[in-house]
Amino acid sequence: MVDSHASDPAHVAQPRWSVSAAQAERAGPAAGPEITLLRPADDVDSPEVTILIPAVNEEATIAEFVAWCHEGLRRAGAVGEVLIVDSSTDRTAQLALDGGARVLKTPKRGLGRAYIDALPFIRGKYVIMGDADCTYDFRQLAPFVAAMRSGTEYAMGSRWKGSIERGAMPALHQYFGTPFTTWILNRLYGSHFSDIHCGMRGITRAALYRMGLESQSWEYASEMVLKSVRMGLVTTEIPVTFYKDRNGRLSHHKRSGWFSPFQAAWINLRAMFVHGAEFFLFKPGILLLSLGLLLTLPLSFGNITVGPVTFSLYWMLIGLTMSVLGLQSIFFGCLAAVFLDYTGRSRQRWRQVFGYTGTVMASGLLFALGFGLSVAVLVHYLTHDFSLPPPASVIDHLAIAGLMFMIMGFSTFCFTLLLHATEVHYGDRGDVGA
Repeated sequence: MVDSHASDPAHVAQPRWSVSAAQAERAGPAAGPEITLLRPADDVDSPEVTILIPAVNEEATIAEFVAWCHEGLRRAGAVGEVLIVDSSTDRTAQLALDGGARVLKTPKRGLGRAYIDALPFIRGKYVIMGDADCTYDFRQLAPFVAAMRSGTEYAMGSRWKGSIERGAMPALHQYFGTPFTTWILNRLYGSHFSDIHCGMRGITRAALYRMGLESQSWEYASEMVLKSVRMGLVTTEIPVTFYKDRNGRLSHHKRSGWFSPFQAAWINLRAMFVHGAEFFLFKPGILLLSLGLLLTLPLSFGNITVGPVTFSLYWMLIGLTMSVLGLQSIFFGCLAAVFLDYTGRSRQRWRQVFGYTGTVMASGLLFALGFGLSVAVLVHYLTHDFSLPPPASVIDHLAIAGLMFMIMGFSTFCFTLLLHATEVHYGDRGDVGA
């Protein structure tokens, strides 16, 4: 599992390390009231690769980890920088600086937020992410660098295609949690990943900026994977080696308590479901609508008996409900696809399918047809001492079909308005009227 930067808004401790005068001179201006960049003595110019690593209280491993990074860059034949996004209260930042890493001091606001805070400070064309605890072997950077040099935009590490040291993962994570959530994501998005929670991954800086990460915590990992699919990035998996924690080191999950892994799993699933909303809407909606129409339309002229079962007006009401729910689900699925569309293809396709003029006219005709079928019930009601026809009459059946057509026509009209409203864009209104 990846390391946590669990939010702690009530207390942000001051670092217990000092910066030499030379380091302070190289630090440059603060990036903001809460973010400061510190540069090492041997800072590089124009790096090709940025190794981007959040860290919280990793003084036991950070020096060795930074050394691993430099060794990995040498093996890959790449000029690179190590950028540690640090929220520690121990000597992690000082040791990283001494080892030749850049250090971005930030408040402790979450793992995903650490990556977001670092975006303006990334200089490399290629970005490799991971953990500072020496559980991923950053001496093996060459395959990531080679893949991205060859055109890969997103290089996802895979412990399942690489190796997992005995004891490196709890059995619940290794044999259930990670395989199960990976299977869910692959089903939702039609992808073929083997390890969506691998903390070691590479991405081009251009793709990372276009991705627009928003997750503040653990779910950043799933957000990156699913957005890589949405964006149609050129993707490959890289086998990686995963080691167990060093003796005496507690993982961030264990530091956060027994519930932490389950919380991480839940928020990752939440990210998958929100970003894959149309999976739960579009195809189930088609099924519901088909079954509803199959149950409703044949009953429009009266009851139908098949063997011992008589399909009556009440079955027709069930069919109407299914049809309306199915149509609404389809429309919501279309809107979800439009809102979550990186490429613009979904937006263009659905606007062509539901062209404004044709769809509005069709929805109006459907509503009028439904009203015409339903008006017979109103006439009967007014001409028969305000009483409704018996449930088995054809008038009732036609009225139910008419109500369904009216609802579907109006829903289609409203959906068409919303779909084409997504074309509307406003300029920067600034402080007009302020």
